[in-house]
Amino acid sequence: MTKRAMTWLMLALALVFAGGMQVSSLSAQEPLRLEIDRGIVEPMPVAVPAFVAETPGAEQFAEDISRVVAEDLVGTGLFREIPRDAHISRVSAFASPVQFADWKAINAQALVTGAVSTDGAGRVVVKFRAWDVFAERELGEGMQFAATSEGWRRLAHKVADQVYRRLTGESPYFDSRVVFVSEVGPKDDRQKRLAIMDYDGANVQYLTDSASIVLAPRFSPNGNQVLYTSYQTGFPRIHILDVGAVQSRILQANEGTMSFAPRFSPDGSRVVYSMTQGSNTDIWAMDVASGATRRLTSTPAIETAPSFSPDGSQIVFESDRSGSQQLYVMPAMGGDAQRISFGEGRYGTPVWSPRGDRIAFTKQNQGRFHIGVMNTNGSEERLLTASFLDEGPTWAPNGRVIMFTRETQGAQGASALYSVDISGRNLRRVRTPAGASDPSWGPLQ
Repeated sequence: MTKRAMTWLMLALALVFAGGMQVSSLSAQEPLRLEIDRGIVEPMPVAVPAFVAETPGAEQFAEDISRVVAEDLVGTGLFREIPRDAHISRVSAFASPVQFADWKAINAQALVTGAVSTDGAGRVVVKFRAWDVFAERELGEGMQFAATSEGWRRLAHKVADQVYRRLTGESPYFDSRVVFVSEVGPKDDRQKRLAIMDYDGANVQYLTDSASIVLAPRFSPNGNQVLYTSYQTGFPRIHILDVGAVQSRILQANEGTMSFAPRFSPDGSRVVYSMTQGSNTDIWAMDVASGATRRLTSTPAIETAPSFSPDGSQIVFESDRSGSQQLYVMPAMGGDAQRISFGEGRYGTPVWSPRGDRIAFTKQNQGRFHIGVMNTNGSEERLLTASFLDEGPTWAPNGRVIMFTRETQGAQGASALYSVDISGRNLRRVRTPAGASDPSWGPLQ
């Protein structure tokens, strides 16, 4: 039996005993494919040597880009980077032959090589290759990306996205952004403003000041606009902000009402939201271009937190019409709603997965808060987290990772952003310069 065949056999046996993770390949020469739903995963060893600097002045970019590529891959929990001081081979030129025996000797299953150059126009150019070490072949074709020097991190994320896709068969998510509420100050006098960042917490930019309370920002499907709720007028009103121009306006609202919890339709043409009139809170939809509104629910209950299915045909929302806070699904134009949550406790903040196969939610039960997922009919509920307060899930563009808010207990408690994959593995805190809440994951750029 060859060493590669033995590796596959050992991996397959490990996954059988771990449970819940599937591996598929058309042949032993095909790249590894991982389907991670539950169980324990042994990270794949991957080597990411420092990229080669092909022009004077590109040395720091080469080092920084290769480091971010490695951090992106390791951050998924699916890969383990082999330390550079363990490398036997030294990659001195992008086109030099790969010494596969040297990488096999340190048990690298995958290898990423690259080169970086700069030009007179201030652009940074990166090219890369990904290798299956045991098959001794390249995975896909080499690619090249270019950006201004300020955009070097995006170049790294783009490289990592392509490597991730080739090694897992999954859609990527590294080259994406998150809009969130940045929080500073004590718990009883928290100052909040909207901010946007790369998915890993880098490149934070502020979109509003802290003069008024802002809540629940939500990206448009193309990532160019953000919906959010603001108390600027003294009452909650829905604002729409152009990310590029950092300009906002209030969406039309009826006098004497409160509007909140907005979210775009998949095509960006409509906004679905909650509106309170008197003591009644229902779900409404608005055409963004014309401002025309339509009432989608009409019950004495409190109904809020609507979210479209990816095809735009249905809406999931939370309602206490049954006597407690539960999840319901209805047609996108309103109509009969079907309850889908039946476990113990209360359910809220549902969000449909970009894949259309699951709904993420917040659950409160026996004094604990959880982030969970279920099938769209309510079956196969799975709780991914548990803490004093976890809430407000948002999906990565590929539907494999969820980001949410976690708040610690007590008068000094603070909010922070965390991410977890849909198996419940790889719980990680997202780096932010201050407290943070209400994340909304934008599309792949």
